[in-house]
Amino acid sequence: MCGRFVLSEAADAMARLFEAVPSNDIPDGDRFNICPTQDVAVVTSEEGTRRYRPMRWGFLPHWYKSPTDGPLLINARSETIAEKPAFRMACRERRCLIPATGFYEWTKDADGKRLPWYIRPDNAQSLVFAGVWQSWSKGDDRFTTCAIVTCAAGPTMSTIHHREPVTLAPEHWALWLGEAGKGAAPLMHSAPEGRLQAHRVDPKVNSNKVDGPELILPLVA
Repeated sequence: MCGRFVLSEAADAMARLFEAVPSNDIPDGDRFNICPTQDVAVVTSEEGTRRYRPMRWGFLPHWYKSPTDGPLLINARSETIAEKPAFRMACRERRCLIPATGFYEWTKDADGKRLPWYIRPDNAQSLVFAGVWQSWSKGDDRFTTCAIVTCAAGPTMSTIHHREPVTLAPEHWALWLGEAGKGAAPLMHSAPEGRLQAHRVDPKVNSNKVDGPELILPLVA
């Protein structure tokens, strides 16, 4: 799964990278502990134009009567995304890109204590998660929401967790966004061997109230 991630890239730089028109309300600045229900930066493509825009992380199906009416859907499983009622239309019509510098995952020690790991790409480039999105409204409440697509873990991640976010190479962005036709399903697989690297980090990242670059530093024994 993917329950926390990092983005330490300027919004204008990301907009240029994706050749997208940026919104003026994108969360900017380095963020080292992005959590569910917070706004995240997302790339969409509609009517031939890419937009770099904020969305609430936590997909809200149209039948939810309130944002807390059901489970918080931060991830969508690649194996069932095309059939699940919550995601199937978004998978066909509303796919997006969610940039990240890295993400966190947890193991447990013999006493059940949660041990955080930071996972990052093996080069200086950012990761790009496959995502789906949905607009939701009830009364005066209106949200544009998203979820990160996950798949079975590959070689690096399988030693830490059995799931990982689907990451997309630049040559696949247009296909995932629907700009290059249909047939995006084969993109929903784990990262190639050697693409991701992981190291232990300080347990203070376990709190959703902390932030700062020290959170991604390797843990010193």
